[in-house]
Amino acid sequence: MCENALRFFPMREGFYEIDPSKCYLVSAYCHAMNARTAVSERIYSIDILRGAVMIIMALDHVRDYFHITAATDSPTNLATTTPALFFTRWITHFCAPAFVLLAGVSAWLAGRKKTRSGMSSFLMKRGSWLILVEIIVVSFAWTFNPFYNIIILQVIWAIGISMVILGICVRFLTSRIILLLGLVIICCHNLLDYPEAAVNGNVGWLWDFAHHGAFTPYAVFSNHVVLIVYAFLPWTGIMMTGYGMGKVFGSTVAPAFRQKVLFGTGSALLLLFLMLRFINGYGDPAIWSQQRTGVYTVLSFLNVTKYPPSLDYIGITVGVSLIALALLERAKGKSYKWLIEFGRVPFFFYVLHLYLIHLIVMAFFVFEKFPAEDIAAQHLPFLFRPDRFGFNLWIVYGIWAAVILLIYPVCRWYGRYKIRHRAWWLSYL
Repeated sequence: MCENALRFFPMREGFYEIDPSKCYLVSAYCHAMNARTAVSERIYSIDILRGAVMIIMALDHVRDYFHITAATDSPTNLATTTPALFFTRWITHFCAPAFVLLAGVSAWLAGRKKTRSGMSSFLMKRGSWLILVEIIVVSFAWTFNPFYNIIILQVIWAIGISMVILGICVRFLTSRIILLLGLVIICCHNLLDYPEAAVNGNVGWLWDFAHHGAFTPYAVFSNHVVLIVYAFLPWTGIMMTGYGMGKVFGSTVAPAFRQKVLFGTGSALLLLFLMLRFINGYGDPAIWSQQRTGVYTVLSFLNVTKYPPSLDYIGITVGVSLIALALLERAKGKSYKWLIEFGRVPFFFYVLHLYLIHLIVMAFFVFEKFPAEDIAAQHLPFLFRPDRFGFNLWIVYGIWAAVILLIYPVCRWYGRYKIRHRAWWLSYL
């Protein structure tokens, strides 16, 4: 870019010789051109979708801390839930699959500028870093327990270990084979449900980490427990599929063709979900059944398994995500600016919103003068969130809106900081 700038400042006889490193005008021009190039290469649909799912994800986490029954009942318990509460939880099912899928796509896009070995090394290092962050930073954000009596392995852990596995695959396999492996994992991992059921779920810690674990606790040493929330194998399949599909986001692919592929693939996944769900057999360990009303029968039909993510769950969530990506191809960047601001800094948003939500809970704890014995709740590992604390659903929505408004300017600042600075460590945040 600096060479292009010099054309505006010809060094003819009688002119001063220009040193680009000392010319502020040339340096400013180079910086602006580099920034414009970086922006123009971004695919807005990815940032928009990622920003949308991050905001929806925050709703579920606000509900975890602030809804009156969050500590004592499940929002998808058809015997006690309401349609509004059910869908408040259910809509957030789309967040983790979209986030993991787009992490795979982003890995492919980043790999265009790296060698195969360089990309493999980067993915393995970043994945290991994310696992460490999950254990040290994110677990503390959830619990506020300085002694780390409970370490919670959730979506950041699943993304981290999936990146490590993807990094190994990238070194030795082509993107097509990685795509095929991802699809095989997605379609076939529910076959593991049968041997798991045969031994009543007593499959051992390694199998729990890979597939069976769903809020499964493992004692590490005295008074310290690792809680497996996200068994990683199905999530790895989603990330590998996203990486394998990355080519359709390449600069040489016509947008119309990309939209056709995304819409067609998403529609096929939705059709697969409907077929398998109606059959009510393979694809999800939780079958649906007729309920007391038609509305609750629909809720039962939609009540797919997230831990670990079943084929039915992946079919509906990834299917809708791909269709959304296709439709968002036509979106104008400025119209969705606020979503893009979140979508550019998803990891930063994730960590920041957890700490903010928990700090607000702590403020309520102090304001409402709960006694010290309520700091540690009976049913949740979250300190300062008593079992008898909470509000109705509409107040939860209000708190969620406030959290998003508070986070927006900080994410906007950090997004611009990342654009202006190219430090290596920023790629890990």
